[in-house]
Amino acid sequence: MIEILTVDSKEDLKKFVMFPFELYRNDPYWVPPMIAEEMETLDREKNPVFINADAEYFLALKNGKIVGRIAVIINRIEVTQQKKPKLRFGWFDVIDDLEVTRKLLDKAKEIGRKNNLEYMEGPVGFTNMEKAGVLTMGYDQRSTMITWYHYPYFAEHFEALGMKKQATWVEFKMDILPKSTDKVIKFSKLIAERYNLSVLKFKNKNEILPYVDRMFELLNHTYSSLQTFVPIQPYQVDHYKEKYFKFIRPEYITCVQDENKELVAFAIVMPSFSRALQKAKGRLWPFGWFHILKAQYINDTAAFYLIGIHPEYQGKGVTAIVFQEIQNLFNRKGIVYGETNPELKENTAVQRLWKDFNPVQHKERSTYRIEL
Repeated sequence: MIEILTVDSKEDLKKFVMFPFELYRNDPYWVPPMIAEEMETLDREKNPVFINADAEYFLALKNGKIVGRIAVIINRIEVTQQKKPKLRFGWFDVIDDLEVTRKLLDKAKEIGRKNNLEYMEGPVGFTNMEKAGVLTMGYDQRSTMITWYHYPYFAEHFEALGMKKQATWVEFKMDILPKSTDKVIKFSKLIAERYNLSVLKFKNKNEILPYVDRMFELLNHTYSSLQTFVPIQPYQVDHYKEKYFKFIRPEYITCVQDENKELVAFAIVMPSFSRALQKAKGRLWPFGWFHILKAQYINDTAAFYLIGIHPEYQGKGVTAIVFQEIQNLFNRKGIVYGETNPELKENTAVQRLWKDFNPVQHKERSTYRIEL
């Protein structure tokens, strides 16, 4: 017998957060989240996203044992301002039992209909700045800090229940060249001179802080035309600062400004924390902090997390300046492998940015949609 339990206590929320630790136990490709951070993200009193979002969490039990989970989300900005009658679902994990998946999705549908929504899509987070998509390719590849990992049967369950792919993201890995080519160096210099652009360099995290808000404003400009876009709110920016700032290394951030000191482009890359998070097993203490700290300084792999280009400068070669700086950084730090953030498949403009790094697609993930 399958029972759907509403998560309505801290104890139940902890069970909700811990279920993937059991489901993916000893899996070499799953990267666990930090338990404390996951609890705060889902806490209605601690995560400011609940200013404009509602969520309910559910656990599936079979013969008294937890066998699945789902978060059912309504993003009010998306529904009321953008006029998208969409129900979101995320934090979806389940054993290989189609009936368990059916029961969890039926519970989500019930909530969507009660709120007069027209369709359901997932897995996604509260906003487009969070994890999204069920893995459909790359099951033998280690996950990253900002993506979900899934077994192949997840997508099979969705399709068996009549769901259709909605949005698809692709990810690439690449070998980093030992040095920049003369052609790239000359082109980067030419573009900087043509548009009177200069590179900002940061020595410490305090120097970065005044630019963080501008980076998120630039993200809003860069991605506003994409199908999954929901504008990033100021309170979300503050939340992301708190959540990710400890992972940031100043030299891994590149900003480009114009002659008026206005930000026109930026890129955030980080040393890969995947192996460190696996060793930490969801906890900073007693030794998780050590593995994360070590990954910041001793690492041969970096992840491209965010890149923003002002619309007025897109297609004008400004990315050459950004990637020239990143290339120099990687060569100094001994980074020989790179991995991209998930990018919408139709966003070919971003994918072209990696062409000089000989990218190879190694992962793909999609959200699935069904009418309510």
